[in-house]
Amino acid sequence: MRHEMAGFSANGDALALDRAPRIAFLFNAQAHQLLHGISIAESLARSWHIGVDIVSPSDQHLALAQRLTDKATHRLLRFENIGSPFLGTLANLRQSAIPPKALTLFHARRRLDQYTAIALPERTSTLLRRFGVTQPKLIHTDHGAGDRAVGYDPRIALFDFALLAGRKQERRMLDAGLIKSGHYAIVGYPKFDAADRLRSASWTPFADRRPIVLYNPHFSRELGSWWRHGPTIVDRVASDGRYNLIVAPHIRLCDDRKSRRRFEAALAPYADLPNVFVDTGSDRLIDMTYTSTADIYVGDVSSQIYEFLRTPRPALFVNSGRRDWRGDANYAHWALGPVIDEPTHIADAIANAIATHDAFTPAQHVAIRDTFDTDSTQRASDRAADAIAAFLNLQRVR
Repeated sequence: MRHEMAGFSANGDALALDRAPRIAFLFNAQAHQLLHGISIAESLARSWHIGVDIVSPSDQHLALAQRLTDKATHRLLRFENIGSPFLGTLANLRQSAIPPKALTLFHARRRLDQYTAIALPERTSTLLRRFGVTQPKLIHTDHGAGDRAVGYDPRIALFDFALLAGRKQERRMLDAGLIKSGHYAIVGYPKFDAADRLRSASWTPFADRRPIVLYNPHFSRELGSWWRHGPTIVDRVASDGRYNLIVAPHIRLCDDRKSRRRFEAALAPYADLPNVFVDTGSDRLIDMTYTSTADIYVGDVSSQIYEFLRTPRPALFVNSGRRDWRGDANYAHWALGPVIDEPTHIADAIANAIATHDAFTPAQHVAIRDTFDTDSTQRASDRAADAIAAFLNLQRVR
């Protein structure tokens, strides 16, 4: 998929984009990361005198990017596959949507060095500097707003500019020396804009009105609940009968066909139950359908807990590793609902989370305000675009 699209101003006049600055939004990882940047790209293309390219080594990603953007904006954007037949073969051999990230970066290094700036939601691409890509400014778009230490990766300091969701990220990144004044902006959470456009608000997989439990295990073997307790959690909730259950893992838990088949095999005994719905690969895993639909959240360390708590509701956390988590900022979200070490009586634990929710509601409200800055009448995507434009000294489209 190699689209060469001309650029136009808001009134339809062609822009001399060959003379204007040009920014690439690079999506070189799993599909969920597109929602952390695509609506910013669209806002930049509409409002600022800059050429905007959506680049990826995956045709699937580029197709999703087109679905996530208004068709009327497509004339302002270019969508380009920066891979190669060899990289495509590697992706197929790995049974993955994307080829190895570092190889893609090395292959595309000369192409990427032509940009004024490159915006991206992951940190592996800081390898570009080592590959001789020195001209563009590197801009870090948000990649979830959770608490895990990996969200405060030392490589963030290698970016020229960073977009932050809220005060929590600002506080932790300043403390860690990852950002500095004039080189970051708090803009809110652009994923909300992209996800709200993509998903269907009325979707439900169940015919009855039993409370819907979302089980959202993280992919981490060390920190997540799936590897020790996942099938037990599903079995106990499904057999209890009080709840409908959505099993929607972090997309990286089913990253390729092999891991997806292993996951599906573990849950095969529950595939035909009317109160269990399992998703291992649809867009609903990334567009907040499940965090918006569910009544109760069951999980471990995924940042999706904060997306769920956009509307405060009961949450239950499974501490499969029996970690001493209290007072640890990497587990701050575990103060937003009960925490259990074993899922033996998880159905009763869910009932307890519902019954005691009022005790956690004030903390949930505080955590959401700290995580997502909403002190603006602007959409987060527009705030992010304006922040990038200010950093790059761009001119508005007239």
